[in-house]
Amino acid sequence: MFISATNVRFLDGLLIEMTFQDGKVIQYDLSQMETKFPQFKKLRDNRSLFTSGHLDPGGYGVIWNDELDFDAMSIYYGGQVVGYAKTTINQKIGSAIIKARDKKNITQTELAKLSHIDQGDISKLEKGLGNPTLSKISKLIDALDCDIDIVIK
Repeated sequence: MFISATNVRFLDGLLIEMTFQDGKVIQYDLSQMETKFPQFKKLRDNRSLFTSGHLDPGGYGVIWNDELDFDAMSIYYGGQVVGYAKTTINQKIGSAIIKARDKKNITQTELAKLSHIDQGDISKLEKGLGNPTLSKISKLIDALDCDIDIVIK
């Protein structure tokens, strides 16, 4: 399963705080990477390098330079949840599609064939970028052989 990151902050030491599309705010201490990958010591030695990191365009990870990057999924699964950010309805729909697709163990391409929706459109929806119509949501639910619950709080 892949849920993209939407924001990254650089805290004290080598602590990163990343916000994900599903709203989870997760902290990860990169100092644990220094023994496996000595190039991470450069981040500790150069604070301005550490804070110059940025999310890659797809939200797949943090990039500092050609030698240093770190994937978002390692942070998502290996970090500590410290809170939840407000998410848009499109992000919630995208996260739900990802989880349902993952549960069925099918790819976006397979879902595209089953739903008759372009794979690129599915990718956008999963990233929370598209503006899904009820028709598309219905096709996806049918293709995933699942149901939808709507709760207004």
